[in-house]
Amino acid sequence: MKISIGNDHAGPDYKKALVEFLSAQGHEVINYGTDTFDSVDYPDFGHPVAMDVARGNVDFGIVICGSGNGINMTVNKHEGVRAALCWTKEIAALARQHNNANIISIPARFTAIPQALEMVDTFLKTSFEGGRHQARVQKITC
Repeated sequence: MKISIGNDHAGPDYKKALVEFLSAQGHEVINYGTDTFDSVDYPDFGHPVAMDVARGNVDFGIVICGSGNGINMTVNKHEGVRAALCWTKEIAALARQHNNANIISIPARFTAIPQALEMVDTFLKTSFEGGRHQARVQKITC
């Protein structure tokens, strides 16, 4: 799989762990995130991830900021993006099963790195159920 990742200053450690985890599984990771804890603006790192997903250049995206909210709002502005803010593996699974989410947003200040790894693993391994959920997903785009 090809995965795009972006993060602000709250997530360099999370991104590093996720890139190592995903690369070890044979995934190709495109890194747009910052590697420092110096304050940056999350939209600068979210928009490139969203563009990769919207254009079909990658299979999935991962975005990380302090609360997960700001970067999640940013990427969801892009047509074709369905980003889900997740804080448990169960929510990550439901985001894929019911919403066909294609980007997972991780709140670095409210999750631990092992939890983030578990959520991403679940997100990537879970399929969209379609069926009754398909019509709902088609109504998301304005």
